[in-house]
Amino acid sequence: MRRTVGFVQEPEDFVARIAPELPAIVAMWHGQHFMVHYAWPKGARIAALISRHEDGEINATILRRLGVEPIRGSGGHAAHKIRSHGGAAALRAMARALHAGSTVCMTADVPKVSRRCGPGIVALARMTGRPIYPIAVVTSRRFDFRSWDRASMGKPFGRGAMVLGEPVRVARDADEGALEAARLAVERGLDAVHARAYALVGSRDPGAPRIAA
Repeated sequence: MRRTVGFVQEPEDFVARIAPELPAIVAMWHGQHFMVHYAWPKGARIAALISRHEDGEINATILRRLGVEPIRGSGGHAAHKIRSHGGAAALRAMARALHAGSTVCMTADVPKVSRRCGPGIVALARMTGRPIYPIAVVTSRRFDFRSWDRASMGKPFGRGAMVLGEPVRVARDADEGALEAARLAVERGLDAVHARAYALVGSRDPGAPRIAA
């Protein structure tokens, strides 16, 4: 599909701009993640968090074919859910991937709550010292699904936009207040890049306004 869609990038040099900070943590909204691989620089070392649910294995297989290392697990609203969903193990695995030089892509949403950033991504940033970059990759022609996350999947022969937001940094000694501020910054950053990306293709974000859980 990349051959049939003309993508614009904002900023125009975002691949070069982010390069000195790699490996980084790339944040996506759930349901808007199907197109993100088009933004990966050729030859980049990428790992991605994938659900432990049955359909996650299909996604993991696809990612392996794209040269991406899948990390299985998901977060939750509370500590016991993070443990039961494999989130703690996944957090450690993502930290190891970052330390080994792989950029980690992950959806930032709390599971089943669209467009609300969970605590996992900022915990990973505090643990590793790596910046979080919000990203949006969208197309003018697409399938919009009536799922909880208002998922979208691009169609050929349209216009596309890739928008990279400002980095969110989390200090290793960040307290609860600083972590909450970082979480909100990621949330606002993702909303902003999606609004901008859809505006660039003359459309409106199908996931906005936020959908109640």
